[in-house]
Formats: sequence, structure tokens, C-alpha cells
Amino acid sequence: MTHRVKFLFSTSAILAGLATQATAQDLTEVSFGTNWVAQAEHGGFYQSVADGTYAACGLDVTIVPGGPQVNNQALMLAGRLDFYMGGHLDAYFAVEEGLPIVNVMASFQKDPQVLMTHPGKVDSFGGMQEAGLTMIVQDAATYYDWMKAAYGFTDEVRQPYTFNSAPFLANEDSAQQGYLSSEPYAILQETGTEVDVWLIADAGYNAYSTTIQTRRDMLEENPEVVKCFVEGSILGWYNYLYGDNTAADELILTDNPDMTQDKIDFAIDAMIENGIVDSGDTLTLGVGAMTDERSESFYNDMVEAGVLPEGLDYTQAYDLTYINQGLGLDLRPAE
Repeated sequence: MTHRVKFLFSTSAILAGLATQATAQDLTEVSFGTNWVAQAEHGGFYQSVADGTYAACGLDVTIVPGGPQVNNQALMLAGRLDFYMGGHLDAYFAVEEGLPIVNVMASFQKDPQVLMTHPGKVDSFGGMQEAGLTMIVQDAATYYDWMKAAYGFTDEVRQPYTFNSAPFLANEDSAQQGYLSSEPYAILQETGTEVDVWLIADAGYNAYSTTIQTRRDMLEENPEVVKCFVEGSILGWYNYLYGDNTAADELILTDNPDMTQDKIDFAIDAMIENGIVDSGDTLTLGVGAMTDERSESFYNDMVEAGVLPEGLDYTQAYDLTYINQGLGLDLRPAE
């Protein structure tokens, strides 16, 4: 079942109407690089391009898709892009390396990374370790470092993931990494089997995901641009998940010809049902929320897992100025 509501009266619809009064010459051109090819997990940004929400506050936003041969974060650092779709941890790494990267919003309250097991094999996240399953996880996965510290997983049971699910399907005593809306659906389509899915965020891995990153000079010198892009993205996510997302989906399908509407619909349902975008702090602070308390907790977890050093000024990795103000709460459907 798809959770789209086609006739939601939204704040961004009003803004889009106002945007028609502006000419292209009035808009500031802004570029936003994503971390992968276009997909539903980028939907909030495409939504605000499609419905005019960015334009309403003065921005002409171009979304630059990522991909296996594209490093959009490097392009942002070089000044060729204004914003980048990053993550919680890479901003901490940037502080460690002296790079001027700042997270200004977290689109996802939960990292969509999952582990999959064969149906009924285990009954809990920790059960994978207790059962001694072979863990098919890619090299240098920092969340696996956290799993070792928090649950006792070991390197000895890990097998490198090569982005091929055949080894997992052939071995019932294994678990494989995946993305909530990707591998589980692909396996279902290929085999007709619904695997058991364990969201690492629900097991305690409290990283923010799909953040908006910018350079510190952009944040300091163009605050009105950052404010517009962040607030426009917040409204975009509400309207993409709960409103008419048809035009945004069309843009996604145009940017990624390999994408299909059924995959988009599956991903939207998965994001809503698992609270990927809208859960926890967002229920009172609004979509995009980040807090000092959670950032500190995540940093401490990463220190304990040996991923980050003690004494790092992790607070330089984020800025809360344009979030946590309840913007868009009126757009969430009533329970």
C-alpha cells in the first residue's frame, strides 16, 4: 500500500504560487550534489524543485546526481557545488582532517542501512551474533565497528560484500548488508522471498543520515541562501512523503532512467513505516532535526568503537541555526 495523499493542502503549495511572481533573474543559482543516482531517498529535494518551494524563497536549485564515478563532496569542497548530501560521521571525519564541512540539517533520523537474514533464522539483531552467522559486510564499514563494540560481532565471521546477493542466498547461515529500500526489494522481486530485515538504527546505531552539508564559508557568508535551502528542503520532505509527489517522481525518473515507479513506491512506504525521515525528535522539532545531545552520544559511541579519537571538537561538524523550529509540523497528516 502506498501512503501518498494526493490532495494535501501544503505550505509549499502556497509558496510555489508566490514564486510565480519572481523572474529567473531574481533567483540565486544554487547547486546541490547528491551521494548517489536519483532515487526516492532524495525525494524531498526533488519535491521542492518541482513544486517551486526553493524558488519561493529565492533559489534556483540544480540537483547534481552522484554515482560510482562521481565525488560530489570533493566538488563542494572545491567550490563547484554549494551543498552536498552527506552523513553524520563524514562530517566528524572532516573535523579530524581540518576540512570546513558542516552539517546543517539531517533529512534522515535513521540510517537506512540494514542487515538481512533468511526468514525465521534469528529473532533479534543480536541473534545474528549469537547464532554465529557469516556476516557479509563490505570492507571498512564503520557501522560494523560499532556492531563489534556494542554486540560482540567479530572480524572472523565477516565476509566481504561484493554487491552481489548470490553468496547470501546460497547460505542460510549468513546475514548480508543492504539498504532498506533496495536489496530486500530486489531479492523479493528475484526470488519471491521476503527476507527478515534488521535496521541497524533500531538496534542502537544513532547516526543521522542524508544530511545537508556545506562549507563553513558558505554558512558564514551566505546565511540567507543556507536558510532558504534548509527550510525549503524541510518542507520538501513533508510534501514528498505526505503530499502529491508526482512531479518529483517524474524528475527522479528523468535523472535516473534505471529507476522505476514500483521501486520509488516501495521506498516511500519503507521510509514512512520505519520512521526514516519523520520520527523521534522530528515529531516536536520538525523534519531535519539534529540535537547536541544526540551528536554527543554518537561521537562517544564512535570513540568507544575506535572509529574517532578522543578529544575531537565534534561540535564543529554541525550547525543547528536553521532547524529544530517546528517548520512544517502542520503538514504531517493527523494520526
